[in-house]
Amino acid sequence: MNDPSFVPKIIGFVCDGCETNDGDAAETSIIQYPSDIKIITVPCSGQVHPRLILNAFIEGADGVFVSGSLPGDCNSEEGKYHARRRLTLLKELLDHMGLDPERLQLYWVSATENNLLAELLSSFTKEISKMGPQTKFLGGGGEGK
Repeated sequence: MNDPSFVPKIIGFVCDGCETNDGDAAETSIIQYPSDIKIITVPCSGQVHPRLILNAFIEGADGVFVSGSLPGDCNSEEGKYHARRRLTLLKELLDHMGLDPERLQLYWVSATENNLLAELLSSFTKEISKMGPQTKFLGGGGEGK
């Protein structure tokens, strides 16, 4: 699909350790994110329950991502493994349900790499724009609303 007027709705669950330890720097880096992304800060990427991700799609998100701290930078290495396992299984479920699993992404980013996260999100936004609106779930692409 490649509708130039389409602006994707993207939801991101971002570990509070990913953004930065400096509040002012976090505000500056958030401004660099594409404006169509809604960031939800979570204590740990491992605490993002699959139900939250599915609800984001049901409520009309065209893409969802989870971002956690890099290995060694994380306060909860176990949480990181939970996140990776859950998202791997969830991507398989989404595929089984007929939704392109590439609409869900997982990123590991250091608190000092805000520019990298902004670049990843810009790229993700472009990919979702190429895919067009997500219409598989009730609410996707404006259905049922």
